[in-house]
Amino acid sequence: MSPLDWMVLIGTLTVIICYGVWKSRGQRNMESYFLDNQSMPWYIILLSIIGTQASAITFISAPGQAYTDGMRFVQYYFGLPLAMVVLCITFVPIFHKLKVYTAYEFLEQRFDLKTRTLASSLFLIQRGLSTGISICAPSIILSSLLGWNLYWTNMIMGGLLIIYTVAGGTRAVAYTQTFQLAIIFGGMFLAGWMVVHLLPADIGFKQALQVSGKMDKLNVIVTKFDWKDKYNIWSGVIGGFFLALSYFGTDQSQVGRYLTAKSIKESRMGLLMNGLVKVPMQFLILLIGALVFVFYLYFRAPIFFNEAQLARVHKTEQGPAMLKLEDQYNELGTLKQQQVKQLAAALETDNHTQIASAKKALQQTDDRSQLVRTQALSLIKASDPTADTNDTNYIFLHFVVNSLPKGLVGLLIAIIFLAAWGSIAAALNSLASTTVIDVYKRLYNEHASEDHYLKISKLWTLIWGVFCIVVAQFAGSLGSLIEVVNVLGSWFYGVILGIFMVAFYLKRVGGTATFWAAIIGEIVVLVIYWTGTVSFLWLNAIGCLLVVLLGWIFQYFVNTRRLSDSGLH
Repeated sequence: MSPLDWMVLIGTLTVIICYGVWKSRGQRNMESYFLDNQSMPWYIILLSIIGTQASAITFISAPGQAYTDGMRFVQYYFGLPLAMVVLCITFVPIFHKLKVYTAYEFLEQRFDLKTRTLASSLFLIQRGLSTGISICAPSIILSSLLGWNLYWTNMIMGGLLIIYTVAGGTRAVAYTQTFQLAIIFGGMFLAGWMVVHLLPADIGFKQALQVSGKMDKLNVIVTKFDWKDKYNIWSGVIGGFFLALSYFGTDQSQVGRYLTAKSIKESRMGLLMNGLVKVPMQFLILLIGALVFVFYLYFRAPIFFNEAQLARVHKTEQGPAMLKLEDQYNELGTLKQQQVKQLAAALETDNHTQIASAKKALQQTDDRSQLVRTQALSLIKASDPTADTNDTNYIFLHFVVNSLPKGLVGLLIAIIFLAAWGSIAAALNSLASTTVIDVYKRLYNEHASEDHYLKISKLWTLIWGVFCIVVAQFAGSLGSLIEVVNVLGSWFYGVILGIFMVAFYLKRVGGTATFWAAIIGEIVVLVIYWTGTVSFLWLNAIGCLLVVLLGWIFQYFVNTRRLSDSGLH
């Protein structure tokens, strides 16, 4: 990066850290540290919710996801607006009425301590692992850009983040997220505009969309039903509904956002607006990836987007073979440049025969390119068996670093950092609140002073930060990070949601039946995933329905046993 880029990057991050620490003034107890004394207006709630969900993974991986698989990933969010309505009717009033710090406090009042502890433990496992993966995302950027060791980069990234999260609490998280999102949205808009601006003079936004559509990158709606297809309208609406309901209704990283609201009305406004904003926002981020695909038809793409890994291969005995494959790939890239111009010209004249012919030729050449690329991936693996051959996370990064003007590169890199910090800070805050409220205070030290609990809260924020840095050290080779995080969440979210569904709607089912239903449900969900029976989005619905059904059945046997023990027949 240029000196100007470094100035923009360092300046932006410094301002955010100072702003977060400044906003944290005046915290004296757990209520101010975790709930900010319930003083947040709805628009801060909205931006905090979006900032918590839209991590660096969103801005790194989502464009790459659209580049490789088209825009069908957006269907993943189609169930979210309906989930927001259900949350506003059911979850929000109960949480506010009970004045809880965490969602899991309610479960002890409804069931018992073991069910509360199980739900909070499942959350801690899932969120701790997911946050570690989120730390790894921006670390990949720095290590790729500067050739730094990924492990040390994870430690630096996590360490800087911990500073204002430990010091700041919920208020620092919420207000810095608001500031961050303003910069993020402005920067992503500039990136999208630059993709089109950098295309040849005779190719505008309309033509770029047409070419992208002909190459099957604008596949927003997929109606074909397939249990194993990860992204179609059915898995998106049904599986996505259960996932969103669990994420926003039972995941403390999100529940903690709207528990800070001034009133039930403010919480509902923030959630409903999130339902309206999230799908268009994700659509536009994916659209940038589809446009980047068109950009790399006109300007040759590298055979592998992780150039640091590619450079390492060149130094091994596979280097000469890789160079030959790169020559073949570049020749095909030159041919694609000619063919995409022919396709654009045919689209301009609306000649259907020419369009079909040009499209077929371009797709055939692209298929040949993919075969050469597959051979290159085999060479990468042969040179280093531990190498990650999935470069989805590097596609948008490669475009930013190699194509954007000085200054804007630094801003885009800063945006990815800010997105990471916003979501990770909220996650660390929620991990600490759940640990202190649901485990430490409830099980170990129930009558300490407020000052003691505040110190313990900051200590646990630090401990979870260190844990997540450790997880990040193993996350670099997991492939598309946005997909990995969502798969990981789907292992647990359905079961946790099932516990809450029983609590809200099956009043006659008690804690013992629900506890064992959740244990068995979690085991079944993991078995289904590892056998590859269905795509991961369906796990959310399956886990929830399993807990509800098993809880209802188990309660029948619990009641029968009670009647037998009491001598009644």
